[in-house]
Amino acid sequence: MRDRSDAPPPLGAGPPTGPPKPPSADVAAEQGFADTLDDGVLAVRASEGDEDAFAVLVRRHSGRLLALAQHLLGNRTDAEDAVQDAFLSAWRRLPEFRHSASFGTWMYRIVTNRCLNTLRHPPHPLALETLPEPAAAESSPPQVAETGAAAAALTKALLGLRPELRVCWVLRELHGLHYDEIAHIVGCSEQTVRGRLFRARRALMEAMRPWR
Repeated sequence: MRDRSDAPPPLGAGPPTGPPKPPSADVAAEQGFADTLDDGVLAVRASEGDEDAFAVLVRRHSGRLLALAQHLLGNRTDAEDAVQDAFLSAWRRLPEFRHSASFGTWMYRIVTNRCLNTLRHPPHPLALETLPEPAAAESSPPQVAETGAAAAALTKALLGLRPELRVCWVLRELHGLHYDEIAHIVGCSEQTVRGRLFRARRALMEAMRPWR
């Protein structure tokens, strides 16, 4: 068991102070074994102070969580800060994790709450970096320009939604979560989720009418 008084640096540590030392065979075998464990087992081990188990969880989920945060915030720097803060909070709160939902869903909820707090008190105007432009390898230049303009229009419309509508739309349409999962993440009923999705879709369809 390791001391959990200081959280490990989840998304990357600072520069090494000397040449890296290869792990021993036993350590390497343990790290490889941890990669094969499911999230529930890793979360239990991490709650007991196993930093290696937590590092596996970070590697396993950070990509999707960063994508979620960037979709919600529209800014890469703010998204990275939100995910970093979420993992630090999760490390400290692991003893509270009761496995009533999956670890991934729990992390989605923590990241979503971080993002909602940022949206309610933005440090600076939101940047239009949310949605990637669709690939258009064989399109003509006018088609590429029109596709890029449409993507920018959708991004602007999405960032214009109220935060609670945007969260439900992103979790459903971009991350493919079920209504019950979204309800658990945002802390409301499935009926409320469906209502928010309806309003979000209606607003986005209206905003994208010139592109249809």
